[in-house]
Amino acid sequence: MKKITITLPGIVLAAVIALPAYLIGTLFPIVGSPVLGILSGMLLSSFWRRPVLFDDGIKYTSKKVLQYSVVLMGFGLDLFNIIKVGGQTLELLIFTLAAAFLTAYIAGKLLRIEGKIQTLIGVGTAICGGSAIAAAAPVIDANEKEVAHAISTIFLFNVMAAFLFPFLGHVMGMNDQSFGLWTGTAVNDTSSVVAAGYTFSHAAGNLAVIVKLTRTLMIVPVTLVLAFYYSRKTAQKKQSGYHFSKIFPWFVLGFVMTSVISTFLPIPTAAINVLVQCGKYLIVMAMVSIGLNTNVVKLIKNGGKSIVLGFICWGVLSITSLVIQWL
Repeated sequence: MKKITITLPGIVLAAVIALPAYLIGTLFPIVGSPVLGILSGMLLSSFWRRPVLFDDGIKYTSKKVLQYSVVLMGFGLDLFNIIKVGGQTLELLIFTLAAAFLTAYIAGKLLRIEGKIQTLIGVGTAICGGSAIAAAAPVIDANEKEVAHAISTIFLFNVMAAFLFPFLGHVMGMNDQSFGLWTGTAVNDTSSVVAAGYTFSHAAGNLAVIVKLTRTLMIVPVTLVLAFYYSRKTAQKKQSGYHFSKIFPWFVLGFVMTSVISTFLPIPTAAINVLVQCGKYLIVMAMVSIGLNTNVVKLIKNGGKSIVLGFICWGVLSITSLVIQWL
């Protein structure tokens, strides 16, 4: 009860600020609600010195509520479709994911970008934008500044992809299947995949969305690997042991369970949609909280390298997808 009393004011504040961001993002999906949420939080923090009363709840929302949102997003996955398409595109996904992560690591080192920002941009580019960043952030113990850098970078290239990909697809003379595979593997956020895919053609859009959802499922193995790697790294620095129960991201197990439930149990489609929308709203709340704890001046001042890294990762991912299809 005491914990609820302490955290409730901050949670309510995040929920209130998130509402207009969520609604506007629903009307303009290319921009996306999470981006509007983090921008709202940063804008408010730049001119409002909030009372200490809200601090605990905002911190709780940026960490725990973010994990709950990932669990609810699992309801949006149909494992039958993912298994069907995943089997056909597994080789393509392996190469594109490997290319994105390797590029993020090498380019991040050359640009001298912090390791956690490298990881978040790599995960966001390789898997599914904001949702993947939301899943990876608590696993690697990323702070608000690092998440803000990654989300802002991914957002920029989401918007570019939504307008640029259909044009490039027609210029290169791509058919529906090749464009659907390209968009599904090389565009980050689901909203941008939908926008780019269906702008090209209805068939390409259908395939792109399914491929994109297949990529989303890669959140599970990637977060497990990150948890193991970062916990061992931390333990070595502190010269202490570690336990598997402490490194395991339990919320990802919840993500898998909700995916299984939505696939195998006769839950009405309307109920599934409500649960998924609740997950999206919780993500916006978490982004608002992250924005409230972000120094806008420092973000703008230090954001140039992150954008360069995001561009390099996105470019390599896009080219890799095309090359693997051609081969």
